[in-house]
Amino acid sequence: MMNAKIKNMEDFAQVCGISRPTVSKYFNDPTSVRKSTRAQIEAALDRYEYRPNIYAINQNRRQTKNIGLVVPNLTDPFFAAIARTIESLIVDAGFNPLLLSSHGGPDQEVANLNSLRAIKPAAVLLAPLGRASHADMLAAFAQEIPTVLFDANIDNVGEAFFGSDNHQSIGIIVDYLCETGEPPVFFEMKTPINPNAFKRREAYRAAMAKRGLEAHLIQVDGDGWGFEEIGFREGSRMIAQRNLPSNTVLCSNDRLAIGLLSAAYESGLRVGAGAGSALRIAGHDDHPFSRYTSPSLTTVSQDYDAIAARSVDTILNLIESEDRLDQREVTLFEGRLVKRGSA
Repeated sequence: MMNAKIKNMEDFAQVCGISRPTVSKYFNDPTSVRKSTRAQIEAALDRYEYRPNIYAINQNRRQTKNIGLVVPNLTDPFFAAIARTIESLIVDAGFNPLLLSSHGGPDQEVANLNSLRAIKPAAVLLAPLGRASHADMLAAFAQEIPTVLFDANIDNVGEAFFGSDNHQSIGIIVDYLCETGEPPVFFEMKTPINPNAFKRREAYRAAMAKRGLEAHLIQVDGDGWGFEEIGFREGSRMIAQRNLPSNTVLCSNDRLAIGLLSAAYESGLRVGAGAGSALRIAGHDDHPFSRYTSPSLTTVSQDYDAIAARSVDTILNLIESEDRLDQREVTLFEGRLVKRGSA
């Protein structure tokens, strides 16, 4: 590796054996890292043919050390959790995160980007609303300011997208539910606002078809981000009608499932996998509250630590290189089945 050409800070961090954010922090301010770390980096600088783009670093110092972070709705604990992870990674790299919530509205999403445009951030990490977004306006913004999308993809917007593989994650929970009891019906909103809902619907259909089973969609009314309320209200109605084709219900997301669990309790139905249980209920996302429901919720955990790390690493490379990617990158991360008491 000594004779290899070190092209960028990511390559240099690898040969140093030091994390990319720490190396970036050193080049922004050598005194900001531990003495032993500084010595290790400086020894590597002497050994390898690499010198950072000092002009770019100085430009970043003079212009901005801010990275914008826009999420659909901070009242949703899922987005709050991933935002905290990303904020921490940005701070560790020596930048300032500017966190904004779109409050579930496409006009607010555009207003957030316009606010960021005015202060000229080094780059932006965006979890878009998805289908509800003004895609043309987001694309125009991403042409001006380096932008990486996470959680929800909009084709041809931004330099890269990192998110969950919904077909894989829905597939593994459908397989588990089929192998441990009756095949699941799918409980969802007719017109969901959350960006991954349609992908999960199609993934459920595909997983059931793969097993030669009929897909049953239970599509309920409801608008906005009040998923627990919708799950409770429409779940109560569904239980009262007593016409479920299965005693197993897979919800499009954990928040709907939490509302349905409450509806089952209010209706006097026991939920769980054991003898005497009337329903099995499962969700998707591993929502921060899902382990504390009664019974605790069986679900699929998204690898948002990996999504956050890859998103931040990509945005840091874009800032350092001052170049755009030759080709837009799309990477999906697999989910992990979390077995709990509800199914």
